[in-house]
Amino acid sequence: MNPAAFDATVRAEQTAELQIQNRTLEMHLMQENLARAHMQERLQEAEHERMGVRLARADRLRRRAERASMRARKALVLAMM
Repeated sequence: MNPAAFDATVRAEQTAELQIQNRTLEMHLMQENLARAHMQERLQEAEHERMGVRLARADRLRRRAERASMRARKALVLAMM
């Protein structure tokens, strides 16, 4: 076997091995990217849920304050009569 043919064969095998390694790495990175996207989606869902809870709490506090204000107005009117 001549050295040039041997070098070409070795280079072809190395290229094939690198391509396999690259595909394997790409597959791992795809899984990692999918997991990262899934986690980001869960974080966004949690944030939306927290905002909804805060909004409901603020609404309850506003209604409570309105009722207290109305009671105070009624008490003031009764005191003035």
